[in-house]
Amino acid sequence: MENVQERIRKHYPELTNQQKLAAKYILSETKVVAQKPAKVVGALSGTSETTVIRLSYALGYSGYSELQQEIRSSLLDKVQKENAIDSLRAAAEDLRDQDDLISFNMEQDVAYIRQTLGGLKKEQLEQAVASIMAAKHILVVGFRSSYAPANWLAFSLNVVKGNAHLYRGPVDDANYLLTQINSDWLVIALSFPRYVSETILFTKAAKERGAVVLGITDDELSPVGPIADQVLKVHAPAPTALKGMTAIFSMLSVLVSGVVQADGEQVKERLLNYENTSRQIYPFVGETDM
Repeated sequence: MENVQERIRKHYPELTNQQKLAAKYILSETKVVAQKPAKVVGALSGTSETTVIRLSYALGYSGYSELQQEIRSSLLDKVQKENAIDSLRAAAEDLRDQDDLISFNMEQDVAYIRQTLGGLKKEQLEQAVASIMAAKHILVVGFRSSYAPANWLAFSLNVVKGNAHLYRGPVDDANYLLTQINSDWLVIALSFPRYVSETILFTKAAKERGAVVLGITDDELSPVGPIADQVLKVHAPAPTALKGMTAIFSMLSVLVSGVVQADGEQVKERLLNYENTSRQIYPFVGETDM
């Protein structure tokens, strides 16, 4: 079942400008929306009560009351996780005062991972894994700070699943590649601030060719969000290269582990073949002189 965030992401391009303002407010001020009537939310978002109600209909709800009730339920589910995150943040601030660089950074990484976990639903992960398993070809896209995790994901998926490749921008012939893409393809687009236009343009073109798109990003309304069929959200503060990598790689590790769990026997066979092939090509790797 889609939550409010998923519905806004999918319908966002179709909304009016006023509805987009209300939608952004709902995403950023969920606690206020959970408590206030549509008239107040309209005023606070710079729109109107009518706009908020029409937005509810546009998102597939029977009215504002149903949208509000879903937000209330989601907030209740997150209470314990948010409390844990607050505790970790407080601990991190204490460590900053103690000038303990190692502990401070690791505690901060743990906090980002926990916050990412708090926003990840089991159904979202299962859907993403199902898309990977169903795809005949997988293409991973990511540039700048996203390039390293994209490279790792493509490599790992190719080991456990096969037919996974990394789009390397100017090195690859984008026009030729797009002629090969159809509904059998899954494009996994990693996009974090500062968002790279080439990632967005290529992903949009692949989507128009029929590919399924899995977006891994920091916000449902980031440039890749409305394009994607599915989104996995990662709490990766900017600058991503310095602060967000641990949470990103943690999400990717969970995704690859989901594929391993979904197809355990085939993965074992692939890993065995991979190791045997590696030994044939590099027979002396790992050996020591006696």
